[in-house]
Amino acid sequence: MLETWLATEERSGLSLGNPAAALERPRATRRIPRVFSVEEVERFLAAIDVDTPPGVRDRALFELIYACGLRVSEAVALDIGSVRLDDGSVRVLGKGARERIVPLGDVAAAWLARYLHGARGKLRRTRTSAGVGAENALFLNQRGGRLSRKGIWKRFNELMTRAGLTGKVHTLRHSFATHLLGGGADLRSVQELLGHADITTTQIYTHVDRDDLKQQHRRYHPHG
Repeated sequence: MLETWLATEERSGLSLGNPAAALERPRATRRIPRVFSVEEVERFLAAIDVDTPPGVRDRALFELIYACGLRVSEAVALDIGSVRLDDGSVRVLGKGARERIVPLGDVAAAWLARYLHGARGKLRRTRTSAGVGAENALFLNQRGGRLSRKGIWKRFNELMTRAGLTGKVHTLRHSFATHLLGGGADLRSVQELLGHADITTTQIYTHVDRDDLKQQHRRYHPHG
């Protein structure tokens, strides 16, 4: 019976195998993340009203996220002891409980100092409703508790609207990496600063920078 069926298939010219089995599956492409230009970052930060304690906190918070390339979850988890203003560094606990030390930069350090030496004390509350672990939390909400991820997203979206921009908090992290590479930083250093376990994750930012170069070429080159 089988021999008869095979003979019939052969005479009909139909393939007995799956021709697609020999084809290589295309590699999944990573989506190139959106980034802010340096001017857009400056416009966003300038939209923060720093005449109030929450405003000073917000400026210190977002300066830190941009200066250090932090994830929102990493910023939320920071305690006062995580920051060392004397040597300008912050100890970050990232994914997989991997710890890294990241330089603050002068601007972020200055805003953190202003926040810690004034605004944070005004936000602090001693009542237990402030929440567990709030006493040592670096960033506090207006009730004196630890600032949550939801709270950060809410403030970020409000400030985005005020600045006339669109984006996500994580876009600041993408911008941090892209601006470093655009300024000449090597890929391995950016990997360490971001806390990536695999350098292939960091390589996506080289594509972002290359895309920017293409745009600049098209815009400014006579034959672009």
